[in-house]
Amino acid sequence: MNLIDTHSHIYLDDFSKDTPETIRRAIESGLSKIFLPNIDSGSIKALNTLALTYPGTCFPMMGLHPTSVKDNYEEELRIVDKELEKGRYYGIGETGIDLYWDKTFKEQQIISFRHHFELALKYDLPVIIHCRNSFDEVLAVVTEFKDCGIRGIFHAFSGNAEQAEAVIKLGYLVGIGGVVTYKNSGLAEVVKIIGLDSMSLETDAPFLPPVPKRGMRNEPSFLIYTANKVAESLGVSIETVAIKTTGNAERLFRI
Repeated sequence: MNLIDTHSHIYLDDFSKDTPETIRRAIESGLSKIFLPNIDSGSIKALNTLALTYPGTCFPMMGLHPTSVKDNYEEELRIVDKELEKGRYYGIGETGIDLYWDKTFKEQQIISFRHHFELALKYDLPVIIHCRNSFDEVLAVVTEFKDCGIRGIFHAFSGNAEQAEAVIKLGYLVGIGGVVTYKNSGLAEVVKIIGLDSMSLETDAPFLPPVPKRGMRNEPSFLIYTANKVAESLGVSIETVAIKTTGNAERLFRI
């Protein structure tokens, strides 16, 4: 079986004591590739060190996380620009709008989000979209660029069927993670609307661990639980889920 984790932060300090073991467990569980979205300038070194240490397994992406958009966001974006000029990244992100914790920098987040779309156009790379308590705001920006041929993933999707249909209509993949295993999330029903043709799988490690690993540090090897839940919801084999979602990811990242 060949799975791809399209969104994992295993370069964070949470994994500093057992990175080799984490990668080994991921490979043994059936993962072939792990995509690493950036957070901000403070995470770039660790991100690239991991990618250089595990070439062919870990693939770096570059962007500015919306919760890192503060007063200095313009300088942060300049750093993102300079990194992308080096040509060693496989996606733009993660980016988006997050209005869950704080709305202070909402307008700056929107400006940053648009800038990432311009970068996706410039470098012909997929954009990785973070959307929390902000679906309408995110959709408005995505719609601005709907005729530009931009591709990407709505990461950590936890919305309803109507929102899923809107994402799919715009041509984006829906990123499904551990939330699908949560009893009260309702996402196990929504994946029936999404279908395998429009889906990618992710962990968002170390966050959002799936059942039965809730309360633990999430890691790429746990993706198997998400894949199993998707297979159960759709009434297909886990091998079918792996084939379809891996194919989607390979086409998206052009690897």
